[in-house]
Amino acid sequence: MSAITVPARRPVLADALAPHRTRLQDAGLVLSGVAVVALLAQVTIPLPLVPITGQTLGVILVGAALGSRRGAAALATYLLVGLAGAPIFAELSGGPASVLSPSFGFVLGFVPAAFVAGWFAERAWDRRPVLAMIGFVAASAVPFLVGVPYLAVILNAVMGAETGLAGVLAAGLWPFVPGGLVKAALAAVLIPAAWKAVRGLDDRR
Repeated sequence: MSAITVPARRPVLADALAPHRTRLQDAGLVLSGVAVVALLAQVTIPLPLVPITGQTLGVILVGAALGSRRGAAALATYLLVGLAGAPIFAELSGGPASVLSPSFGFVLGFVPAAFVAGWFAERAWDRRPVLAMIGFVAASAVPFLVGVPYLAVILNAVMGAETGLAGVLAAGLWPFVPGGLVKAALAAVLIPAAWKAVRGLDDRR
């Protein structure tokens, strides 16, 4: 009976750009990740059904660029900063009351989503657009796994809306799938392009 082989961790973009980091530099990377997601969360493209925000794109980019642990740490910090009152969430005003919003579960899901994006990046899936797309679609699905049940609980148990499964999916899943695929595809272009640029820098050194 053969043992299951776990793929070895490969360097992510942050490792390639700064191979000899200190813990202080790692902390700086985490805070930079918070800033990237907070900035992209303010970008909104209006569409007929629901607007597309840059928040999830930021989650994927940060997770892939920093790796699983630092990416998750960045999104956990982002979550805490928002709960402390900073207006950095895409559709929430921030503060402790955010936990009672039906959409807060998606923000909770950003932490494992960044971890998943980083996990795939650590297996070098982020260096080729097709593999990157697969990994980033998987990462994009994670917030829905947390957010949709959370939405159902808030709507039914807190707000007393008595919303069934079809209503919950109509409110928290189906309208957001096209935008999620677009953002995963954009990340699958940007991250491999960044790797190509990094290789070009190495070749010139």
